[in-house]
Amino acid sequence: MENYFEKQFELRYFEMNKFGEAASTTILTLLEETAADHCYSINHSLYDLEKQNIGWVLLSGIMTIDRYPSYKEKIIIRTWMSSYSMIKGIRENIIYDEKRNIIGKAKGLWVFFDIMRRRPIQIFDSIKERWSYCNDESINHDITKKIKPTDSGIHFKEFKVNRFDVDSNQHVNNIRYLQWLIESIPDYFIDNYYLHSIDGRFIAEAQYGDTILSFTERDISDNSFIHTIKTQKNNKVCATAKTSWKKRIK
Repeated sequence: MENYFEKQFELRYFEMNKFGEAASTTILTLLEETAADHCYSINHSLYDLEKQNIGWVLLSGIMTIDRYPSYKEKIIIRTWMSSYSMIKGIRENIIYDEKRNIIGKAKGLWVFFDIMRRRPIQIFDSIKERWSYCNDESINHDITKKIKPTDSGIHFKEFKVNRFDVDSNQHVNNIRYLQWLIESIPDYFIDNYYLHSIDGRFIAEAQYGDTILSFTERDISDNSFIHTIKTQKNNKVCATAKTSWKKRIK
């Protein structure tokens, strides 16, 4: 494989859940950090782009985790771009443990975005040239296929969009959506299962001050759920997702 970027992390105490393993939101955060460093490595850091009122926004993605790393464990994240359009790029990720065993994978569709005008723009040629691409896929999955929103959910939570939920692109960071949907999953599942996969679509922006409604209901499989994140004020669908869970081995 060519044209990839790698970053190593050592898992820290505050990144753990109550089981002493990395939280699913931690893994998403480390994937974002790796992507940010990939930008920095080609002299197009996210802060440099921000000065031009430009950023990258996640439209859709999937993450699968077979094993969550534990406290002080070292992991390596490999990332690369597998394809581009004029305004979008697909980022692939593989997560390795210290012995180079694959413990997780992820794929995301990102759009190059004018922050002030709130619309996509053409990706700089210099970015495409310096990153280049590799056709290999981490996951063979169509992340452009729509996920139908739920009209209601047996499990429901309500949240307020606070200042710390909003990122430098002036919208709610995608990691908050994962937090919101996990909060609406029954405690029994959180205590006895772990998140094996999440497949999500980001449809509309939530804004600072919005009240968010998180709906969750069982999918066809006993160990899977479908999720919808809406705004209370105008019932706007902001995100949809599917999750699957695996039984914890005690």
